Amino acid sequence: MAALQCSMTSLSLSSNSFLGQRLSLPTLYPVPANPTEKPCLIVMRLKRWERKDCKPNSLPELHKMHVKVGDTVKVISGHEKGKIGEITKVFRHNSTVIVKEINLKTKHVKSREEGEPGQIIKIEGAIHSSNVMLYSKEKEVASRVGHKILDDGRRVRYLIKTGEVIDSAENWKKLKEESTKTEAATAAASS
Repeated sequence: MAALQCSMTSLSLSSNSFLGQRLSLPTLYPVPANPTEKPCLIVMRLKRWERKDCKPNSLPELHKMHVKVGDTVKVISGHEKGKIGEITKVFRHNSTVIVKEINLKTKHVKSREEGEPGQIIKIEGAIHSSNVMLYSKEKEVASRVGHKILDDGRRVRYLIKTGEVIDSAENWKKLKEESTKTEAATAAASS
């Protein structure tokens, strides 16, 4: 061990040595000393090929979307084209939505306990938000979304073709009641 230490101390490396430093190649354009983009420090469950843009505070950028949870939409492209459903979940980091009973995928689930058999279940896959359009159940027409300010100062979304206001208090009450009913039904079924 002592012989190894002696040989390491006798080996002198100057400060301009290439060990531990980047190899500088001649470039045509000057490289800025301080890069403006910071690396993303938050780890998300992404595919290997997905790269997310980050804000200066290292949080992922969340995209603005024209749909929200509870909206009735019509699929306008893809193999599910023409089907109508309700949005159950929104992923803002990659602009995708999950629509109830649309884009069903088959998932093979292994057994969790020793006597329990495995299962093949159907789950809803995500659809990009550009492939869905808001839908009016009353007039049975798909439409783009617009924004307007009401007399009381609230900013609401409305359907351009029909003029129907989407973000009304009654719609939110209906959505809340339906979600509590489904939660109660699942709790009763599991009991």
